[in-house]
Amino acid sequence: MELQGARVWVVGATGVLGGALARGLAAAGARLALAGRDPERLAVLAADLGGVPAQGVDVVDVESGRAAAAAAAEGLGGLDAVVVATGLVAFGPAADADDAVVEELFAVNTLGPMSLVRAALPSLADGGAVVLLSAVVADAPTLHMAEYSASKAALSAWASVLRRELRPRGLAVLDVKPPHVDTGLVDRALAGTPPRLPAGFDLAAVVDTVLEGMRTGAKEVVLDPRAGTLVLR
Repeated sequence: MELQGARVWVVGATGVLGGALARGLAAAGARLALAGRDPERLAVLAADLGGVPAQGVDVVDVESGRAAAAAAAEGLGGLDAVVVATGLVAFGPAADADDAVVEELFAVNTLGPMSLVRAALPSLADGGAVVLLSAVVADAPTLHMAEYSASKAALSAWASVLRRELRPRGLAVLDVKPPHVDTGLVDRALAGTPPRLPAGFDLAAVVDTVLEGMRTGAKEVVLDPRAGTLVLR
């Protein structure tokens, strides 16, 4: 899809990665509507990007998501793409996981994004794109991150089916599976102490690859472990 002039709804815009994606899309000429949970940061970002439409959203509240999707579509006169960049993490042995923590992980990482995309689909133009942020752990589950890995793997599986189902409309579904990026996510873990993680991957490289994936209709952004770079496939 052509990003210049594209109407893109970015959810999770108050997070580090979501905000970086919003800025990258704006620089590419996209017209944006933003959604996020931090009203102050959302207002600042919206102003920085030229006063674009913005609305607070609770990704685990279905009605909140529907209202935000409707507001984005109304503000932009329809949608060409939706980017969902939300997530939480927790650490610890699988056998010791707290059920309430597991439920919240799946609500934010899996069920919330699914609901948000469903809310946006009626307003999404044929030939557009859906972008979902899973993670490298969707393909490589990690010790002491079983529940997080499972929540992202579930989202990735859903994206794979959605892609096939939306093919008749010419809609691309891009599943973004970056390695660890220094976004502060691990510092806000719901539970546990993070294991030793590799150095954070370059945020700008993630953004650039996602934008190129949107332009080319790619299916996935994945890490090439030998080259240490992100690739499209």
